[in-house]
Amino acid sequence: MSKWVLLLGGSTGHGAATAKRLSRDGYGIIAFHFDRGEAKKIAEETISEVNEITKGHCHYFNTNAASEESMDKYIPKIKEITKGAPLKLLLHSIAFGTTTNFFGKKPVTQRQMDMTVHVMGNSLLYWTQKLYGEKLLASGSRVLGLTSEGNYLAMEGYGPVSVAKVAMEAIIRQIGWELGEFGITANAVQAGITPTRALTKITENWEDWVESTKKRNPMRRTTTPEDVASTISMLLKAEADFINCSIIYCDGGESRSGAF
Repeated sequence: MSKWVLLLGGSTGHGAATAKRLSRDGYGIIAFHFDRGEAKKIAEETISEVNEITKGHCHYFNTNAASEESMDKYIPKIKEITKGAPLKLLLHSIAFGTTTNFFGKKPVTQRQMDMTVHVMGNSLLYWTQKLYGEKLLASGSRVLGLTSEGNYLAMEGYGPVSVAKVAMEAIIRQIGWELGEFGITANAVQAGITPTRALTKITENWEDWVESTKKRNPMRRTTTPEDVASTISMLLKAEADFINCSIIYCDGGESRSGAF
């Protein structure tokens, strides 16, 4: 295996779909997940499928990918897996943070805000810095993050995640600006409302969100993880070498069709 991708969050939702798609594209999969209980069972099913598709060229680590300790512990292992070859992709698909309002019965705390912004935003910068320092990102490598229209719309309980997404977009823009001269690009993929496990954690009214989305989306359906995985697959092609510092919309036009 000469081509490897690294997925931060590769066991469920968008990350799982991307792992399966890129496996079929011929990439070896290195992924992190942080699953317990029922989510761990879903993760194990994903890992089994990806392992079968890649014929064993699949390495999943169940640990907190956002911690510096994990980065320092596992980056040498990643370098060993790729035999020093640079990664084709670093994808940030971690969906873990606090979903609550800024005011009300349970207003967000500083600790919750700091954690959410770090895990869902800043951690991408630190991974990129460390991988680049170890020459695991080079010409042709992609850095991608997942964002949503919550980056510019106010939504019930979404405030902390919204702040994190905006931070991540700024980080991605700056990474692409600084590393573009070396052939390393950085972009964000903005997905539409997607019925995933993560969505059910954002709001109790997620079913209403889904039905509302179907009505306002020009294509009369919600986004699927497979839609996002296909977009990421496309962005890894040589034809996408000049796409940099951008937000790529994968939502069927949803973000252009009026208020949520």
